[in-house]
Amino acid sequence: GNGNKGAGALTFQQAIQRLQEYWASVGCAVMQCSNTEVGAGTMNPLTFLRVLGPEPWNVAYVEPSVRPDDSRYGDNPNRLQRHTQFQVILKPDPGNSQDLFLHSLSALGINVREHDIRFVEDNWESPVLGAWGLGWEVWMDGMEITQFTYFQQSGSLPLLPVSVEITYGLERILMSLQGVDHFKKIQYTEGITYGELFLENEKEMSAYYLEHANVDHIQKHFDDFEEEARSLLSLGLPIPAYDQVLKASHAFNILDSRGFVGVTERARYFGRMRSLARQCSQLWLKTREEIGYPLGTYQEANLVYPHVSEKLSRKEVLGQAQTFVLEIGTEELPPHDVVEATEQLEKSLVQILGKRRLSHGKVHTYGTPRRLAVVVENLCLKQMEEEVELRGPPVAKAFDQEGKPTKAAEGFCRKNNVPVDSLYKKIDGKTEYIYARVKESARYADEVLSEDLPTIISGISFPKSMRWNSNIVFSRPVRWIMALHGDLVVPFSFAGISSGSQSCGLRNSSLANFKVETAESYLHTVEKAGIVIDVQERRAKILDDSSTLARGVDGDFIAPDSLLQEVVNLVEAPVPILGRYDDSFLELPKDVLTTVMQKHQRYFPVTSKSTGDLLPYFITVANGSISEEVVRKGNEAVLRLCKGPMKIF
Repeated sequence: GNGNKGAGALTFQQAIQRLQEYWASVGCAVMQCSNTEVGAGTMNPLTFLRVLGPEPWNVAYVEPSVRPDDSRYGDNPNRLQRHTQFQVILKPDPGNSQDLFLHSLSALGINVREHDIRFVEDNWESPVLGAWGLGWEVWMDGMEITQFTYFQQSGSLPLLPVSVEITYGLERILMSLQGVDHFKKIQYTEGITYGELFLENEKEMSAYYLEHANVDHIQKHFDDFEEEARSLLSLGLPIPAYDQVLKASHAFNILDSRGFVGVTERARYFGRMRSLARQCSQLWLKTREEIGYPLGTYQEANLVYPHVSEKLSRKEVLGQAQTFVLEIGTEELPPHDVVEATEQLEKSLVQILGKRRLSHGKVHTYGTPRRLAVVVENLCLKQMEEEVELRGPPVAKAFDQEGKPTKAAEGFCRKNNVPVDSLYKKIDGKTEYIYARVKESARYADEVLSEDLPTIISGISFPKSMRWNSNIVFSRPVRWIMALHGDLVVPFSFAGISSGSQSCGLRNSSLANFKVETAESYLHTVEKAGIVIDVQERRAKILDDSSTLARGVDGDFIAPDSLLQEVVNLVEAPVPILGRYDDSFLELPKDVLTTVMQKHQRYFPVTSKSTGDLLPYFITVANGSISEEVVRKGNEAVLRLCKGPMKIF
């Protein structure tokens, strides 16, 4: 691992080169930053315009991102008016973008087995760009290093194919890799620090953005840029028009940092910019179509459901009920979605089993951020036979004057496979109808479930859902499905994924995939893979281990229920770790310190058993088989960084 922080760590320059090399090696074009100020790599036309329409597009570039509002004269260790993003767009989503990202961390010399790397729900939206997406912040040992987003809409237009956006915060990553506590101490290249290059820049630009920018001039700039954008749009020139929109957006940001934008004005400015961004997007799309999509067009993944053969290859062990298990494997779900989805899954499965006359024993549900599972004990092999009464046409229509069956009666008999002489009459309301008794045949459970399971999965509803490879939606992308009845796979497919007997191991374990032999052995197999799939068990483990750690320093830990609920569903294999912070922090107001620990970092603060005062310790819950030493150090460093901004509160 990189225990030798600083010494062998990459320079800022090398980190950029490594990322460019890595993403180029997996098929990205390496491009340049925008030459108009942008607040983020997203606003560069290489992202904002190129994610529109059907053309495939894979790109990586460095984007110096200018945010006047973040001006701090270079005093704040991790806030700059110009920070450096590394931006990656993958369009369409390749299906393994999280793995590609983790490999990129390895390219930076980060040992992903030792560090606690986590995908924590974070949904992105930009009202100005009319854009939104769902995804995560990526945390490494408690520090946010990357934003990871599946774009759903841009320029107020829905996107298909969906693009994946990966945005690295380079200063933060390099501070962590080099083990320094301020951006100015980062080694930019051999013998030159970031501060020597850019500290004066931060001071002067902060003075401009916060004190000296002439508000009258800037307001006039905004109006001019807006007018220019409109006239370019009317001339059918979306590319220069969008450049003017970027200039207008930067002018707005300066006005904002000077404190000259009221609430109602802000809404007005946003409306003006959003409308321009939408028009640029529409016009750009129209132009791409007219010039025949030079980069080709994406073919929607062929999501044909495999035809389930009527005769499921089955050993005839009739009458013997077996366990059934369904595991839906996903990319990291938001914690509250884990809870809600497992409840919905159980409810709808039990309903369907009842409706389909499939007898069964107890039903158990399990959930982690990466898997939703339901286990049904003693699920019968076949449906129970049932005799039902079917109503046919009215007697008057079923027989002619001579009492012979009419075409209507014959059709009814043919459709239900019953002889005419088995029909009988009965009054329903005021009319007399013909009826027949029909035996509903008993089909195999697996056959019935093959038809129903896709509906059950697509029926799960979430507060926010997203598309990834088609118009099918879920909370986050579904990446594998395991469905077994006894030792047989129940075949079906959902969102282009066919069910099987494979499951996935922990993110950072060497065991990427493992096979589950039988539904009966599912829980044992998952446990052997190091995954604590039962929510209550995870909760108990977190509470037990945390209280042991706190007792070791004569303390108790504070875990409000809402925080505990969240932490339980942020991990698959909880590893509580005790970290320490500097005593000087205790001078801060208790509630400020507690808020930073709980809200920002999802830490449990530790208090003294005797006095109830805060002790200089915290507990963080890591995930999987990490190096406790590396993770503890990383989390402690993050709290040190928080200290600067906290003094300013």
